[in-house]
Amino acid sequence: MFSWLEKNPFFFTVAFLVVFSVAGLVEILPNFGKSSMPLEGLKPYSLLETAGRQVYINEGCYNCHSQLIRPFQAETDRYGMASLSGEYAYDRPFLWGSRRIGPDLHRIGDSRTTDWHENHMLDPKSVVPASIMPAYKHLYTKNADFETAYAEAYTQMKVFDVPYNVENGVAIGANIDEAREIYLKEAEAIIDDMKSQDIKDAFKQGEVKEIVALIAYLNSLGQSRRTK
Repeated sequence: MFSWLEKNPFFFTVAFLVVFSVAGLVEILPNFGKSSMPLEGLKPYSLLETAGRQVYINEGCYNCHSQLIRPFQAETDRYGMASLSGEYAYDRPFLWGSRRIGPDLHRIGDSRTTDWHENHMLDPKSVVPASIMPAYKHLYTKNADFETAYAEAYTQMKVFDVPYNVENGVAIGANIDEAREIYLKEAEAIIDDMKSQDIKDAFKQGEVKEIVALIAYLNSLGQSRRTK
C-alpha cells in the first residue's frame, strides 16, 4: 500500500495532508480549549467597571490603545507580562485593538493610580507633555450608565454563567436596588482618591460621573482582576 502511495504523488499528498491535519487537531484543540478557560482566580468586571468599560468603548479608546501584550521583550519590559488567553474569558467583546497611537493598556492598573488617571483624562499634557491625546472633560459632567451596566452584567451571569458571587469578591446583588448599593459603594472608594470637588459634590447627590467608572475600569486592568 505504501509503495503504491509513493508512486502516486497526488494521493500521497492527500494522504499526508489528512494524517497531518488529524495529528494537528489532536495536538492543538485540547490546548486551545484549556488556554481559553478563565485563569484561576480571574474575576469578572464589577458593575462600576462594566460601566467604565462601556465608556471606554463609546469613546473609541480601542482605536488608539491596544489591550494585547505580545511575548516580545520590548513589550514585556514596557507593559508587563505578556497577555494570556484566559485573561479575556469574560471580555465581550474583546478590546485587543489593532493600533498603538498610545501605549498598550492591558496592565495599566498595575502602574497608574486613580489620581494619575484623573489628571490625565482632564489634561493629558499635564502628566505627559508630549501627549497627542485629547482632553476628555465631558466625562467629568456626564453620568455613568448604571442601568445598562447592570443589564449587561445580569445577562453575562444568566446567559454565559459568568460567576458573579461573593466568593470571588464580585457580586451584582439579588435585585437592582441592591446592585445600585454595591455600585455606589465601589464608586465611593474611587471618589475618595480623587481631588475634584465637583465629582465629590455630585456623588453626594447620588450621581456617578463617567470619569469615575472609567477610572474603575482602568484600575482593574492588571493583577487586580485576580483573586489569587
